[in-house]
Amino acid sequence: MTSTMSQSQTTANPWFPNVRFNPRAALRLFAFPYAGGSTAIYRNWRKALPDDVDLCPVQLPGRGSRMREECYKRIPALVESLAEVLRPYLDRPFAFFGHSMGAVIGFELARHLRESHSLEPAHLFVSGRRAPRVTGERLHTYALPEAEFIAELQRLNGTPSDVLLHAELMQVMLPLLRADFELIQTYEYVPGPPLDCPVSAFGGLQDYEVEREMLEAWREQTEGPFSLHMLPGDHFFLHAAGQQLLRLLAQKLYPHGAR
Repeated sequence: MTSTMSQSQTTANPWFPNVRFNPRAALRLFAFPYAGGSTAIYRNWRKALPDDVDLCPVQLPGRGSRMREECYKRIPALVESLAEVLRPYLDRPFAFFGHSMGAVIGFELARHLRESHSLEPAHLFVSGRRAPRVTGERLHTYALPEAEFIAELQRLNGTPSDVLLHAELMQVMLPLLRADFELIQTYEYVPGPPLDCPVSAFGGLQDYEVEREMLEAWREQTEGPFSLHMLPGDHFFLHAAGQQLLRLLAQKLYPHGAR
């Protein structure tokens, strides 16, 4: 590793707040949030992963320490920016994890990196999101009037009730949530060659909007091994079944045990 690369890995980067890149890491796991989420989703994951895995939650603009920045509203523009941001940190094996919106980001970023830089993840983890070719209802809820949009948030059960009931906090959160919903609801899948890396899909047993067969269709997106795991919980099972999910991630990253 060059001295320039070493320096870049210790420089503060708004995309990776609170991440100290380990120059001796065997693998880096980049984690992307669901709509409205931030790096806080993955706050407790570090201690559950093997010691030589760098956990790198990605902070997208418009949330957390980047609250004042403009949110991305289209997947292609976000993926192009992410490819440039991540490129200096892809000097060793890496994997992507994304839940719901984050699954699409990770998938499209993997395809972009292969096309533009001949790089591919060691593993792609997609969670709580139907496969790209599986079409759903084309509802653009991001543009609903405020009362209807908040009702939709309540129905999805992903926004804490204390946030939904806090009028001032909701006024802060609404632009981010609308932007993220627009990002994912305007996403258009373009068919292309399947990836070569292993793909693991995760779903919630009580998630009635992302059913098992919708997750099974991720199998078509790789020439490598595919696995599907259904865990207890609704769409946000990654919280309710977090420990089970993390054990599976560790096993997939190091199938013969942590180093």
